[in-house]
Amino acid sequence: MIDHLSASARRGRPYDLLAVGELLIDMISTDFAESLDEVHHFKRLQGGSPANLCLNMARLGNRTALVATIGQDNMGDLLWRQVQQLGVDCSYLRRVAEPTTLILVTRSRQVSNFEAYRMADPLITSEQFPESLLANATIFHTTCFGLSRDPAQTAIMKAAAQAHQQGCQLSIDINYASKIWPDRTQAQALVAQYCTWGTLVKISEVDWERLYDIPLDEPQQATAHFLNLGAKQVCVTLGDQGCVVDDGSGAQFLPARPISVKDTTGAGDAFWSGYLTAWLDGHTPLDCAKAGRRMAEEKLQHFGPLSGSFSVELIYEDLHPSKPD
Repeated sequence: MIDHLSASARRGRPYDLLAVGELLIDMISTDFAESLDEVHHFKRLQGGSPANLCLNMARLGNRTALVATIGQDNMGDLLWRQVQQLGVDCSYLRRVAEPTTLILVTRSRQVSNFEAYRMADPLITSEQFPESLLANATIFHTTCFGLSRDPAQTAIMKAAAQAHQQGCQLSIDINYASKIWPDRTQAQALVAQYCTWGTLVKISEVDWERLYDIPLDEPQQATAHFLNLGAKQVCVTLGDQGCVVDDGSGAQFLPARPISVKDTTGAGDAFWSGYLTAWLDGHTPLDCAKAGRRMAEEKLQHFGPLSGSFSVELIYEDLHPSKPD
């Protein structure tokens, strides 16, 4: 399996990351707000958690591909151009008659509020996952948003099982929200199934409480839960407190550092792009979290999606001096 290979072997496939799920338009409030009722002005930005992750990993020099569906409309044209600019392989994007999905988002220093107008994004089909694509990817990543509705749900779960059989390392951001996925029981069951494939799991304390409807008294409660389901590594993000990581050898806490926050939207995706990049380079879970923290700090101090490219040395500034395996 890829997890036991050296860093150079993990980089041996044509795609470091295959991200699967939503590519959409975020309309983010120009001012900080607690609710959408308070918002009068929005700025149009590219959004979607898997797309954000894919673009951020491309910014760090990773080779990425994206599976998503967008409309045959002006917003779909805009997203297509923006994603291609960073060299993401868009061969597996699908254009459909339904309009491109739109999300209204409050700009927040803590947790953003949102309202989704879902149209094209759930229309992912199995035809977008040729066997050659799955065999050529090191990491297969998706989200609860992407898994929340058919036909995407069925297509992604089928592709994830095939990717696992092809030796891919599975990854998931458990960004659960009941307004996106009302059937909490189904969500819990599919997340549990996905974890059985030795998955790298990212979940926030807020999303834990949304998915399981119980408070997270200790982060180790979540890490133990997902490890018991079969996950390979678990990272629980704790907002401005930091994060806890565990690969079964014991939980480790990484504190957050004080910074000036301009926008929290997409910070989790930025974090996970640093984390997965470090995983690809053979680093320990704690060092992966340090790389993720550094990338998230860049995002938190920037309004909207990150722009331009980043040297991987930037996110490795806080890592220990010893070389990865």
